[in-house]
Amino acid sequence: MDKTFKEKLENQQYRVIGNNTAVKICTWTKKSLRDEGVCYKEKFYGIKAHRCCQMTPTLGYCPNHCIFCWRIYTKRKDEMDEFDNPDLIIKECPEKQQELLEGFYGYDKVNRKKLDEAQEPMHYAISLTGEPTMYPELAELIKKLHEKGKTTFLVTNGLFPERIEELYEKDALPTQLYISLDAPNEELWKKIDRSIIKNGWEKVIKNLKQMKKLKKKTRTTIRITAIKGINMIKPEEWAEKLNIANPEFIEVKGYMFIGDSRKRMKKENMPFHKEVKEFAEEICKNSDYNIIDEQESSRVVLLMKKDTKDRIMKF
Repeated sequence: MDKTFKEKLENQQYRVIGNNTAVKICTWTKKSLRDEGVCYKEKFYGIKAHRCCQMTPTLGYCPNHCIFCWRIYTKRKDEMDEFDNPDLIIKECPEKQQELLEGFYGYDKVNRKKLDEAQEPMHYAISLTGEPTMYPELAELIKKLHEKGKTTFLVTNGLFPERIEELYEKDALPTQLYISLDAPNEELWKKIDRSIIKNGWEKVIKNLKQMKKLKKKTRTTIRITAIKGINMIKPEEWAEKLNIANPEFIEVKGYMFIGDSRKRMKKENMPFHKEVKEFAEEICKNSDYNIIDEQESSRVVLLMKKDTKDRIMKF
């Protein structure tokens, strides 16, 4: 890895494992340790924010250059040049997490019980940066994490349906699968995601169709990043695409004016929670989904057809 790039990552509180893997402590993990609130995923699904490891096995690798992405941009490719061993990743993720949390032991307002528990992450959010379904050993990584009693959330841009098929065939689907859907039609998708994959929209649609058959094998989620003045339009088209996947959950989350996205976006593109909720309501009017929950501090709304007892997972 380029030394300057690695230093930039470490200055932003990333910790690099091997050459293409990284861990970073989420803001909500820090807040939870200070008893200042929890991640919306804890509110919606029961995930414990203080025991979550936010990581990626595809550091900087992504075929897209989405206009709203806050991550540091590096390699715009559709395959990895090299990749790290799953055993190395599983060994060093907790170690790097501990390294990043070490300073909290000197903070007198920390919840000490939570901090002690946080030394052993139990949930892995495979979504930090890059496109994780580009990682060739993803099935092995997820299976080994599950064998250790960990849970996994995998977030994909939907451009590698063959990898999701592989996870299905190898019985290595994550605890909860996310597809980020950024537009209701191909024309807008191309403007927002700026992919190097020419038939990218076809792959996204294929992945949406694929998600429908996975519902009995894993928890399924579509995430919509709502960008004011850009994609908070045509709720009937959004509903049509959502119907293809028929996910258990839909998250409508407001774009945040942070990180590298500030080079491309304006602060005015960041919707208020009220606007996110109003947009979600329009989607509901055109579909069978309903607003089930929300977290104003994260500007996110959860949609389901009907709330279920197992929405909040037990760990």
